[in-house]
Amino acid sequence: MAIARSIRVRGVVQGVGFRPFVYRLAQANMLTGWVLNGNNGVEIHLEGVEENLATFVREIKMRPPAAASIAEIQIESASCEGLSDFTIRESEQLDRPTARVSPDLPICDDCLTELFDPTNKRYGYPYINCTNCGPRYSVIHALPYDRPNTTMRRWPMDHYCSHEYHDPVNRRFHAQPVACPACGPKHSLIMDGVTTISDDTGAIERTAQLLREGKIVAIKGLGGYHLACDARNAEANTALRERKFRKEKPFALMAEDLETVRGLVQLTHDVEILLTSSARPIVLASKKLELAGVAPENNELGVMLPYTPLHHLLFAAGAPDVLVMTSANRSSEPIAYEDEDALERLSGIADAFLVGERPIPRRVDDSVARASAFGPMILRRARGYAPGAVAMLPTKRPILAVGADLKNTITLVVDGQAFVSQHIGDLDHYQSFRAFDETVTDLISMYNVRCEDLLVVHDCHPQYASTTHALALPCSSRCAVQHHRAHIASVLAERGEWEAKVVGVSFDGTGYGDDGTIWGGEFFAGSVQQGFTRVAHLRQAVLPGGDAASQYPIQAAAGFLSQINDLPDMATAPFSFTPRYHDAVQLIDRGVRTFSTTSMGRLFDTAAVLLGFVRQTTFEGQAAIWLEQVAKGSSATDAYPFPFANYELDFRPLLQSVIRDRTRGRPAREIARAFQRGIAQGLYSSIKTLCEEHGSHTLVLSGGVFQNELLLEDLKPLLEAEHLQVWTNHAVPPNDGGISLGQAALAVFEQSATDGAAYA
Repeated sequence: MAIARSIRVRGVVQGVGFRPFVYRLAQANMLTGWVLNGNNGVEIHLEGVEENLATFVREIKMRPPAAASIAEIQIESASCEGLSDFTIRESEQLDRPTARVSPDLPICDDCLTELFDPTNKRYGYPYINCTNCGPRYSVIHALPYDRPNTTMRRWPMDHYCSHEYHDPVNRRFHAQPVACPACGPKHSLIMDGVTTISDDTGAIERTAQLLREGKIVAIKGLGGYHLACDARNAEANTALRERKFRKEKPFALMAEDLETVRGLVQLTHDVEILLTSSARPIVLASKKLELAGVAPENNELGVMLPYTPLHHLLFAAGAPDVLVMTSANRSSEPIAYEDEDALERLSGIADAFLVGERPIPRRVDDSVARASAFGPMILRRARGYAPGAVAMLPTKRPILAVGADLKNTITLVVDGQAFVSQHIGDLDHYQSFRAFDETVTDLISMYNVRCEDLLVVHDCHPQYASTTHALALPCSSRCAVQHHRAHIASVLAERGEWEAKVVGVSFDGTGYGDDGTIWGGEFFAGSVQQGFTRVAHLRQAVLPGGDAASQYPIQAAAGFLSQINDLPDMATAPFSFTPRYHDAVQLIDRGVRTFSTTSMGRLFDTAAVLLGFVRQTTFEGQAAIWLEQVAKGSSATDAYPFPFANYELDFRPLLQSVIRDRTRGRPAREIARAFQRGIAQGLYSSIKTLCEEHGSHTLVLSGGVFQNELLLEDLKPLLEAEHLQVWTNHAVPPNDGGISLGQAALAVFEQSATDGAAYA
């Protein structure tokens, strides 16, 4: 006897071949009914015998499409309609969508085989894709994910593509971006403002030739343009740095294959897993080869593998086996993604432009990740990860969390699902703020959320651009969440731990504290549900010039060293401080433009200054990164004292040891290593004390300082010996890219503001 079931599947189930998979599974089990993309996921109606229905449900749970991610399956009894076959129905749009948008997917092996098969119609076609691979987030305009809602709506399918699209046994069955050379978009090469080649093959071959000749080419990718050149060509790298105004920040690389990567970096198992994952991020790893101009003063390289058909075609056409593949922008600007804007902004940088016709609806940078001591760590969450839901929050209310002003991301919560945007950037630049505004509008529009229904969450800093924007939105209510509590909450939100009592350590460069001072070396106890109480911190120092100290570490050094007795003459060797140091000392003496701080990031900057980093930084965290790189060159095993007393970590003995050994002529790399070990030992001591005092065996680590891999490596054995449960960020970055998720999580729980606790 036939029975009927209504099935709703939620998760990443649109744009990943889920409906064709359901169709084939229903056919195999002799079931009738239908499947469609709904606002909340995939809707299925099934009719058949109970045994076959049970088999269907079991298979859908155990063997979904590779790119799918099932969050929930709801099964309910339904009325039999006497259907005679199984069909894929048109998508429905009823109310606010909550379906998860799939991140972009790398080209699959089947499409890669066809790409280089001369007998295949899509031979050499750079827009080849199927239901298992290709663009998703970078082509969608609106939900549900159907061709009319994508940038491919301008290109009607020809008979060949249409036949595959409607063939249930074909892997392009309902593949929305499907196209071929006869009906789809094409590429062209532009030089000196003129289109010189307008066919795919010719444009790609000429681009490969230009790269071999040492030229710089702007290449349109999935989420924006890249600036590419031969990574083994020192002159090309120098030219790119000069034209892009990128003085020292490392360039990202794209290697032709894993074998090439093996010659560039230490390819551990964990690094390889990240490199070959479906996100295909840029992965940081210890370098084996020095490429002049790629990563100055850095013993790591950031490498990724080809992830689009175009990349594979470029290498096959003879492009150099290692390419610099950096975001197409001038320093501090967001990546260019619109053709006209790219041609204008990059005209003085690129010698040529390889331009694809398919538009890009939103900019999406490459993601950056690393294999850390506590598991995989995302440093920049964008292509391949965004805009995936990273957590389920216990709320039905729509929430918009606007993040911080550095490394900004936003989080939109719809029906409890927390969707975290792609990396937007630093909002002090006009173009980045414009991108921030566009992303807010884009996400709430995609999920059809009315602004007036939103709870908008922002940082406590009254002068943040993100705060100003949040206060201007016509929403129903707002709340502020303290920066460092949001860091801790981001880790717990990833894990769905709302009641867990933890000790949290939030170390970074800057954040507005409850008392109006600059925090950055904070310890908390509590839970997301009950709030976090600040229970300890780094000893307070002063910061002359405020935020400018992040660009001029020597100013930060003046503030921290003002508490050190019997300082040697810092104007003479081995220190040879610049006049800016003495100007900062005068500000401190006069109490002018001087601010209190507990910033751990600025403490690292101070140590870097004492070891010779006395110049202006050209990218965020440069001085601390430099210090870590110096320390990695030493095997020194001693640790400088960093005592914890009266709920403060006292930096004075730590810096006194650095000054003493520097004056005695100890090698800088050994001093840097002892400093790093001292930080780890002092942190371990404080954690042990606080965990015992607050009865917690769970430790949370978050904040930009915990991107320091050497610190994590030093901490891990110490914490393991205490049998502490250590939780860190994995789905969002530990830096300010994870702040918006933590803001959203804390805003869910309504409570009084005790000791500055978050409130909703």
